[in-house]
Amino acid sequence: MRRPVARLAAAVLATGLLLGGAGPAVAEDTRPTADPSAPTPTAPPPGGPPQGSGPGGVTVGGAELDTRGTVVVDEAPPLPDEVVAPGWLVADAGSGAVLAARDPHGRYQPASTLKALTLLTLLPLLDPAEVVEGTVEDEAVEGSRVGMVAGGRYPVSLLYQALVMQSGNDAANALARAAGGTDVTVRAMNEVAESIGAFDTVAGTPSGLDVAGQSSSPYDLALVFRRLVEDPDTVALLQTRLAEMPAVEGRYPGFQIHNQNPLAGTPGNLGGKTGFTDAARHTFVTAAERDGRRLVVSVMGTENAPLRAADQAALLLDWGFAAPAGTEGVGRLVDSAADVSPLLPTSLPGPAEVAAAPAPEAADEPSVLVPVSLAVTAIGIVAATVVGVRRAIEVVPAPVSRAPERAGRPRPGPPARGPRPPRARPPAPGAGSPSTRP
Repeated sequence: MRRPVARLAAAVLATGLLLGGAGPAVAEDTRPTADPSAPTPTAPPPGGPPQGSGPGGVTVGGAELDTRGTVVVDEAPPLPDEVVAPGWLVADAGSGAVLAARDPHGRYQPASTLKALTLLTLLPLLDPAEVVEGTVEDEAVEGSRVGMVAGGRYPVSLLYQALVMQSGNDAANALARAAGGTDVTVRAMNEVAESIGAFDTVAGTPSGLDVAGQSSSPYDLALVFRRLVEDPDTVALLQTRLAEMPAVEGRYPGFQIHNQNPLAGTPGNLGGKTGFTDAARHTFVTAAERDGRRLVVSVMGTENAPLRAADQAALLLDWGFAAPAGTEGVGRLVDSAADVSPLLPTSLPGPAEVAAAPAPEAADEPSVLVPVSLAVTAIGIVAATVVGVRRAIEVVPAPVSRAPERAGRPRPGPPARGPRPPRARPPAPGAGSPSTRP
């Protein structure tokens, strides 16, 4: 998906028509990677998360989103004081206009909101009718579980429900196995993230359990969830209230699972995904539609006090629907990686250099004149943005103090742990939900 971007950059630099052939090559930054072999993070980084960027250091979505503080569209109502999360974003899901954001490209640990990317990745790859058999590893997976057991037989469609309704890490494990294994699935997740322009996102697990180097951002979570709610079938999946886990002979009878989206049933809600780990704290992503207008909201790195992540998101949804419709925004959600161009050298050659530039040789490839003109237009846009009036209403450093980890809280980590004895009965509805953690 990124090939057109790379080809555009290569064409501009290779021809030298407008850059004089003297400028340094613009190398695309190597994307960060997760490292499951490194120590598992057990708390947010003390100085706040690093800031992400696209190829060549470009700010994905527009220059105004290059901030660790808050930006907001003009003529909007005041932001709710109760929104205290260090990272969040509100965007129009239709036009992609970003209405407001705080630290939009901060690379936070995503916790189970990463399952939105897992779902987006696997939906086109797996047959919903395929049956996956539970394993001991599914039973022993860390964190929130829906209650799979070894020998149980679960359709992929049911595992999708377990993934989003009760944030089942066992369901994520089983779905990854059906797709070819954890490594294959994680690689596919990263490829999907890159293809849609989510350059802040680095997947290390299908479940979102903390892994060194794993990350997403308020901007990227909004990108992913916007894609999910474009499909009515996926919206129906996200809105499912109840599902039935099958009985497993000799283990226990079947049982119901319930949707744990805290905003289910609120006006126009299209679905939501919670998340919690020690390193991520509380995260949440959701979307809603009212009067034909759709908004997507993401909240990252917050605590349950004074207000839960989902409740902060609800306030941001109300604020967003009260903001003027049709605004161009302080930035935009890109449609794909093709909308993200690497930064080009800022100095242009003089007329003599342009006149002296050699004419390109004929080739089988399409003419580079159009890419070159597009690149020059992009430079003009960047320059206009830099000299324009920024609408930043607050610029603050990333937060450095967070609530300490409670003593005795189980340490999240990679799924590869020693197996625990199988449970004798299924969990009560809601057991292990990230949204119920302190």
